[in-house]
Amino acid sequence: MKKILVLAVFATMFSYAAVAQSYNTGIGGRGGVFNGLTFKQFISSNDAFEIVGAIHYGGLFVSGMYQRHTNAFDVPGLNWYYGGGAFIGFYSDSRHPSWSTPGNHTGFGVNGVVGLEYKIDEIPISLGVDLIPALDIIDHTRFWLGGGVTVRFVF
Repeated sequence: MKKILVLAVFATMFSYAAVAQSYNTGIGGRGGVFNGLTFKQFISSNDAFEIVGAIHYGGLFVSGMYQRHTNAFDVPGLNWYYGGGAFIGFYSDSRHPSWSTPGNHTGFGVNGVVGLEYKIDEIPISLGVDLIPALDIIDHTRFWLGGGVTVRFVF
């Protein structure tokens, strides 16, 4: 009886994990506060890394984030995700609303992410929406909130 209970617990855990991820790799576009490209790679059934390269305030912004995924609302293909990471940005002073010092700037900081993603079962596309709270640490210390919409081709 004890072996059956242990086997049932492991079967339940693995079936839940299999639902959390429905693809391995995704490449696509992102719109919102940052417009650019995104690459997501799952490293386990629930864990992924995402890299976002985007145009922001006339410069380039690159972010790397670790994300944890879990099924949302018991809907197949719909997942909540959350996590965090770091970013670096290279900006022009003329385009950023809070910078008064002349010249180009390099910003660095940490960010979080919380979002919702849906993998369309019939076609290799995922759609996502997220919020990214961030803290600039270098150059201009400030807290800001970004977000956006993502469309990825997945395989």
